Amino acid sequence: MPMIDKQKPPEHYQNIAGALLFIAGVVIFLGIITAETLYPGYNTAQNMISDLGATEPPNSIIIQPSATIFNVSMMVCGLCIILSALYVHRALYRSTVTLPIVLFGIGALGVGIFPGNYGAVHGISALATFIFGGLAAIVSYKVTTSPFRYFSVILGSIALLDLLLYYILGQASPFAIFGIGGLERWIAYPIALWVTGFGGYLMGSTKKDN
Repeated sequence: MPMIDKQKPPEHYQNIAGALLFIAGVVIFLGIITAETLYPGYNTAQNMISDLGATEPPNSIIIQPSATIFNVSMMVCGLCIILSALYVHRALYRSTVTLPIVLFGIGALGVGIFPGNYGAVHGISALATFIFGGLAAIVSYKVTTSPFRYFSVILGSIALLDLLLYYILGQASPFAIFGIGGLERWIAYPIALWVTGFGGYLMGSTKKDN
């Protein structure tokens, strides 16, 4: 747990939070891309993102080094998001914003610690990542300004709408045209884009020293 100097101005914590979120976004994008390129026969339409870490039981398949790259990337991403929430709270004092970020980070960390071969535990972690990641993007509306606040709501809404339609309609979901892998990416990537963008927003909105 990082030590927080209460004498520091809010801009200091906002800068750190932004940097951690930006790192998380970059790590997850590059981690997924790298793991995909090293996974023989991987298909972004037919394979779920989590297949990069391990496929679902009972006959789980683990391909190295893709599995290690993906799982470590998710753990780093989750830790960065959790730590960022601490600094976001110190800078903004908005529990309605920081709580979803914390839960989002815990979910992402769980995805890395418990790959697909862990079955239900992995599924719960992934679902928490998607739900709280989408919610975090939407509630960040409260602490951002336009136009970014509108982009945040749109990205979070896309992720949650895709997730909801999949659970209600299954393969009848309009997102299912992209395959299960594409459908999942329309949940995960809007959230990852928001993480990166929110990190940049927080860093860019701090006051510059004269």
